[in-house]
Amino acid sequence: MIRFEQVAKRYAGGHEALADLSFQVPDGEMAFVTGHSGAGKSTLLKLIGLIERPSHGTIRVDERDLGKVRASGVPKWRRQLGMVFQDHRLLMDRSVFDNVELPLLIGGFAPAERARRVRAALEKLGLARYERQLPAALSTGEQQRVGIARAIVARPRILIADEPTGNLDPQLALEIMGLFGEVQQQGTTVLVASHDLPLIKRMRRRVIVLDHGRLVADLAAEEVR
Repeated sequence: MIRFEQVAKRYAGGHEALADLSFQVPDGEMAFVTGHSGAGKSTLLKLIGLIERPSHGTIRVDERDLGKVRASGVPKWRRQLGMVFQDHRLLMDRSVFDNVELPLLIGGFAPAERARRVRAALEKLGLARYERQLPAALSTGEQQRVGIARAIVARPRILIADEPTGNLDPQLALEIMGLFGEVQQQGTTVLVASHDLPLIKRMRRRVIVLDHGRLVADLAAEEVR
């Protein structure tokens, strides 16, 4: 599903976020990307979402070369993705319901189906009572859960999540990861960037380890200790 081939990302000013990065994630797998702060985890996910472009190398998703996706085609590409951001990126003048519904509106779902899916996602994340609230009325952790609900509501082919449990208590973080596992069981490929090593160890999934933008370990689930 996802293949990086000697990918590098160098920002203006010379900072090299990723260097000669090659790996692949099969269709329907759930894997973690970990490493120190600044290791390149967020950059890796941004390249998949076409928020950033690589300086060198090739990224293929389902054999499609993302380097050939023009700017005009980026919105269509992102409709296949669910994306969870560290900074939530919620529409603060829209209700929780409206925020979660947005991918379904863009996808052209019928109103009744949109309402059913939104309420099911909010229920799973313990947010049903907040559906008419504005995000500003919620805590940081609740806002993060709204972002997760928005990411999964359209049942995307690929889910990428950047530190999705950073603002959550340990028990809720484990529950969210369990939810991601359920999403994966439904056929979605899931890639999660996280520095929460105890949580990663409990999940027992494949772990891709970065250090200063380079791949230093790629551990199968049974190797994670």
